[in-house]
Amino acid sequence: MKKLIYALGIMFLTISCDDSSLTDLNVDVKNPSVVPASTLFTNAEKGLTEQLVNTNVNKNIFRLVNQQWTETTYLDESTYNWVTRKISDNHWDRLYSGALADLSQAKGFLEKDVIPATDPEFAQKSITKKNQLIQVDILMVFTYQILVDTFGDVPYSESLKGSANYLPKYDKAIDIYKDLIARLNKDIADIDTSHPGFGDADVIYKDDLNAWIKFANSIKLKLGVNLKASGLEATLADATILSAAAGTFTSNADNAKLPYMANLPNTNPLYVDMVFSGRNDFVVAKPFVDALVTLNDPRKTQYFRPTYRDTDPVTEELITVTGYRGGIVGSKNSQSRFTHASDKIKAPDFSGTLLDYAEVEFLLAEAAGRGVAVSGTIESHYTAAIKASMEDWGVSTADADAYLAQPQVAYATATGTWQQKVGEQAWYALFNRGFEGWTSTRRLNFPVLTPPANADAAAEGQIPSRMAYPIREQTLNATNYQAASTSIGGDKLKTKIFWDIN
Repeated sequence: MKKLIYALGIMFLTISCDDSSLTDLNVDVKNPSVVPASTLFTNAEKGLTEQLVNTNVNKNIFRLVNQQWTETTYLDESTYNWVTRKISDNHWDRLYSGALADLSQAKGFLEKDVIPATDPEFAQKSITKKNQLIQVDILMVFTYQILVDTFGDVPYSESLKGSANYLPKYDKAIDIYKDLIARLNKDIADIDTSHPGFGDADVIYKDDLNAWIKFANSIKLKLGVNLKASGLEATLADATILSAAAGTFTSNADNAKLPYMANLPNTNPLYVDMVFSGRNDFVVAKPFVDALVTLNDPRKTQYFRPTYRDTDPVTEELITVTGYRGGIVGSKNSQSRFTHASDKIKAPDFSGTLLDYAEVEFLLAEAAGRGVAVSGTIESHYTAAIKASMEDWGVSTADADAYLAQPQVAYATATGTWQQKVGEQAWYALFNRGFEGWTSTRRLNFPVLTPPANADAAAEGQIPSRMAYPIREQTLNATNYQAASTSIGGDKLKTKIFWDIN
């Protein structure tokens, strides 16, 4: 009898379970194998912004290399020892395996999504899909530029192939630039602002496709200015700058910013790194603090906390001092005794910036300085850039005007060449945008920064001009790595990116 019941039970289970129901048992609902393209796009926007905004020493050390910030206790990153924590590997991974992988997968899903010709909304859906592919491509171009400007030659034409090619070749940096410009030209021409794109999944521009056109033109302007600085492809560089300049950001309302929230997990990464974590790893660097104090720059109250601790010369007790004192680069710096980032910057809902109007105006000033016939002069764009930065940081118009009226700030009377004037003011404006601050400093050679005396031997006595390739690439993709290393002139921190020729 027991055997009969057992046999009937087995038969019942067999006839009541089809293949699909059994397959469903193997589906991990928390980790779906297919993610909507819109979700991947949102994740790419968020991941890319966080990599450029965070100040975790395992991921993003650009404020340190550019001597806008420095460290309190652990000094490896400020002295250019970037191997111990595998910082190059982490930066590379967060761009290739993070943002670019998400965008590539979103592109693949969109391309495979066939809209039936019989669908009554076929035309509208087709244009929306095209717009979405363009938004994906613009963000991919932006990400590839960061990779080139970090390392030089990188995988491009054979990248993102997955199992089809785990060992991609490295394309020459200038060739990548030329293709990125072509991609943006097509994206700008093809986008249809009368139809939607990703809708609310676009957390940067909320699907304002006119804003995406301005963003694309502003990226193209940066590509053009870098190309112009290289002295190569002069005709293409000029054409790129001139065509982009007509459609770039025109106010801070155009800034590419990702809004953060007051509560975890969608908070400003700086809040996570410095407040939520309870760590006190950073202070503002002396070269930067001294420059802003000397010029009485009104942004210092927005950038810095206006107090530090010091020893009373009479009582020898610790007292609170109102003012600013920068930490020594390459030395241990007690956080309480030096100036550190403002509460504004560390607020959980402080937005993360990918590109802003101030940077665009500095690029236009530089284009004019390099002889490109953009509308306006070096002086007009220099002044507009400073005003844009002041406005974006909440400085009053009166204070901004007073700052610009100073002889040491006004373009006509400030010290030095146009490169020095633009380069130093761009450094001040790009305070919380370490990567682009480093790019501007490398391209213009101003401000003149001095490496610390205890800089790692790998820097060879210089401020790094690039990151070394990831250690994993050196071991797993050795043949292509070696070819790239030879192509750029050696996988060293002092090797210059192709546009950094001065």
